[in-house]
Amino acid sequence: MRILLLGEYSNVHATLAEGLRALGHQVTVASNGDFWKNYPRDIDLSRKEGKLGGLKLLTKVYAQLPRWRGYDVVQLINPMFLELKAERILPIYKYLRKHNKMMVLCAMGMDWYWVHECTYNKPLRYSDFNIGEEARTIESAVREQRDWLGTAKERLNKYIAADCDQIITGLYEYQICYEPYFKEKTHFVPLPIKMPVNLSPLSPAAKLPNCSLLAIVSHPSPLRLFIGISKGRSAYKGTDIMLKAAEDVLQAYPEKMELIKAEGVPFSEYQQLMDGSDAILDQLYSYTPSMNPLMAMSKGIICIGGGEPENYEIINEHELRPIINVQPTYESVREELEQLVLHPDRIPELKRQSIEYVRKHHDYIKVAKEYEALYTRQKSR
Repeated sequence: MRILLLGEYSNVHATLAEGLRALGHQVTVASNGDFWKNYPRDIDLSRKEGKLGGLKLLTKVYAQLPRWRGYDVVQLINPMFLELKAERILPIYKYLRKHNKMMVLCAMGMDWYWVHECTYNKPLRYSDFNIGEEARTIESAVREQRDWLGTAKERLNKYIAADCDQIITGLYEYQICYEPYFKEKTHFVPLPIKMPVNLSPLSPAAKLPNCSLLAIVSHPSPLRLFIGISKGRSAYKGTDIMLKAAEDVLQAYPEKMELIKAEGVPFSEYQQLMDGSDAILDQLYSYTPSMNPLMAMSKGIICIGGGEPENYEIINEHELRPIINVQPTYESVREELEQLVLHPDRIPELKRQSIEYVRKHHDYIKVAKEYEALYTRQKSR
């Protein structure tokens, strides 16, 4: 199949493209690289600042449109798959719809269904927009509500969701926000992760728990803890609370823990800083691990973050429990982190389970086959 992947979130499309190519498909990725993260792509759609930057991007996109015809699948990472106003994106979507066989919308991040459901219907015990029945009032959450509710972005999202052939969700949270509206065409598919070469399920070396690549049989002190800090989204994602808890545990046990921080760095540098860590703190308000913690887990790095029961249920996992789940409070993060620091004997088994969890559910070839099955099923209708 000829497949066009438009837009990028946290390396999802770039990784998926590798998996689909390995299965024999012809895949083109066109994106802005997810801003400063600078993920790989075939066609660069990054935008420079200001109105002139928008005009140049729009001109580039319109020049590309004749080449974006005749694809078996066009997949959008988000309704806002370009750094343009929603009003500019709608006619581009309609053109793509007219000149290609199948349109797929991904639910991988911020959009109207996510904002609306968490603000009003509150299907989750906690999220970026609510803690129980109480709304989060931090400026970044309110800004997203202003941006999506009752705006051109809402209209664009609703139009594409209703018009497209398939909706693919990457996390439990997004599945329950889309499913009430589009039950028949909404499908959950795990996020794709490219395993270290000799831990891939296609490799004979992938024989857990006997794999010795990461030396997870024993663990020397101190615990090496990693945290990534996104520009301007620290409070929104709960990184501020997680960082404060980590710094306080470090102060209490300076000989038992090291803290590594990465802030606003490109993906390649982020990986280098993360490599060699024992654990990662990520996304306080999430039920599930996203791309960054999953990538870490594939290397035997323990995720301290979202590991609620619903996360395991949606992937039908009944044995592995590698994620140290925390509630969205400072006290919960500090308690769980302190327990890990004081009981390092837990670390080898959590590392082993982390690798096995990603290998079992998220390997990019396995995930690409699930996407392929959805594309093929739609074509056969």
